[in-house]
Amino acid sequence: MTLDDSRGQLNSAYPQWDGFRPLVSVDSGRVVLRSRRGTEMLSAFPEIEAGAAQLPDATALDGELVVWDATGRLAFEQLQNRLQRRGAGAARAAGEWPAHFVAFDLLRLAGTDAAGGSYRRRRAALESVFAARRLIAPWALCPSTTAPDTLREWLTWGSVGMEGLLFKRLDSVYEPSVRGWRKYKVRETTEAIVGVVTGSLAAPSSLLLGRYDDDGRLQYTGRTTTLSRATSATVAGLLAPCPARSSVDGLVVLRRVGQPGDAERHAGGTGAGGGSRRRRRP
Repeated sequence: MTLDDSRGQLNSAYPQWDGFRPLVSVDSGRVVLRSRRGTEMLSAFPEIEAGAAQLPDATALDGELVVWDATGRLAFEQLQNRLQRRGAGAARAAGEWPAHFVAFDLLRLAGTDAAGGSYRRRRAALESVFAARRLIAPWALCPSTTAPDTLREWLTWGSVGMEGLLFKRLDSVYEPSVRGWRKYKVRETTEAIVGVVTGSLAAPSSLLLGRYDDDGRLQYTGRTTTLSRATSATVAGLLAPCPARSSVDGLVVLRRVGQPGDAERHAGGTGAGGGSRRRRRP
């Protein structure tokens, strides 16, 4: 595994978390927490506002807003639910499902613009802020590395909700609204049987899935998220030859990956799959 890009520039990598990516800033006691599209989020996450007292004044951070469950796995559904809460409801949710801001970049520090400096300098300054201020929850420093062996270890973190890796050139400046990084996604696939289609066979919106246990009994596994338009069209094409039935004998195997009961891990882009065990090089 190499961290050099096509131009021979060295990259630094950090995990991609399953959460929301906002920017946070504090200026003379005023805290702003906004999504990349400018949506105000602070009223839903009062612990971020309270925690801003730990940051130096006139400072801005880029990062990922996440929620961990009791097992240490990222709980994106709870994060989504929290986004709808306000007032007393938001305060109760902060106690039940506290959010953390995982910082991975520094835009401004104590009134000094940092965006024009290299990522190497911004990262060093970010680490200095965490060390000097001894920041604690809700702040967390996102790990970053240039060591290939560490990246290989991170690729095993899929079970806790890590979606993949992000790469930034060490000499790159911070450019708002410009994708100055590369993404390397981790995919997990497994064999599943479609038992129920919500919506219609012509335009399915979600699937209820099952798998056979060791005794050959079909067990409910889970439900997919809402299908995108492109995925819905693909699934509809696979279901087209199958008549709509309400009984269990109408179950349809949409796709086989490996052997029944086996789960395989794939790393790479959205094209990874099809039962291959090859791992692509980032």
